Amino acid sequence: MRPAFRRWRARRPFWGGLLLALGGAEVLLTMKASVKVIMHVGMQGLAGYLLPTVMLLCGLLTLFTPAQRIFYSVIGVLASLGTWLTSNLGGFFIGLLLGVIGSCLTFGWLPDQEPRVSRRKRRKAARAAAVLAEGAGEPA
Repeated sequence: MRPAFRRWRARRPFWGGLLLALGGAEVLLTMKASVKVIMHVGMQGLAGYLLPTVMLLCGLLTLFTPAQRIFYSVIGVLASLGTWLTSNLGGFFIGLLLGVIGSCLTFGWLPDQEPRVSRRKRRKAARAAAVLAEGAGEPA
């Protein structure tokens, strides 16, 4: 099951979508007013619930439909920045930062990029190439 999850995760901007969804959930959880009070307050109160919901949906849609990641990341960063004014300073900055970072990670993700090789593996390959070059009589 773990290899299947890793393959699924590798084909989408997993961490960006997850952070964006977590940012939306965090902002929603920091809201204190009930829905009756929000409807009484009007559009400002409704936007306090609407923007984090949009963040949460953009994060989930990024995970399940990665082909539209650019659109979701742009909408996600705009919704995240909008929570600064409408939702307790963006969920006390935590949800705002999670949303912006997740949107940026999603925007920068490339689907057909080769997996990164760790520094340790690159050094090991360079040492092996140096040893082979010395064994063949070539100067290193």
